[in-house]
Amino acid sequence: MCETQVTDQGWLSVDAFRQVVAHAPLVSLDFVMINTQGQWLLGQRLNRPAQGSWFVPGGRVRKGETLEAAAIRLTRDEFGRINELANMRFLGVYQHFYPNSMHDSGLSTHYVVLAYQLKLNLDLETLPREQHDTYRWWSPHSIADDKAVHANTRAYLPAVKA
Repeated sequence: MCETQVTDQGWLSVDAFRQVVAHAPLVSLDFVMINTQGQWLLGQRLNRPAQGSWFVPGGRVRKGETLEAAAIRLTRDEFGRINELANMRFLGVYQHFYPNSMHDSGLSTHYVVLAYQLKLNLDLETLPREQHDTYRWWSPHSIADDKAVHANTRAYLPAVKA
């Protein structure tokens, strides 16, 4: 049986997805969620790339999906509640390069990431566990100093401080 990846345009086989990853960058949205104490929400990643590291929530934009629709889908999936791009602060465009990919440890991945900041207090116990097995609120100082926090997450620090 062929594994599949859901897209808005139908089903994309894992082999087809591997071909996309092998030949093109992926577009994604990352969300720097900050609570009223100024702490960031980070989750410990379950899957590649960035598996095992602490990372901000986010995800890929699907073909045919507007950025606004992607933000609604991803915030619903990552936070359990819908947040719109219009209510977020744009932090900038980033590039993430990984030596592996979601389905292949030997295939590198290139993401073009649009990062957004939003403020919200969440109950960590209610967050979905599909992408991250553990969540924690982190101070910006701890994020800067702790090597368990992925470098791509630490790269957002200057934009959030600005």
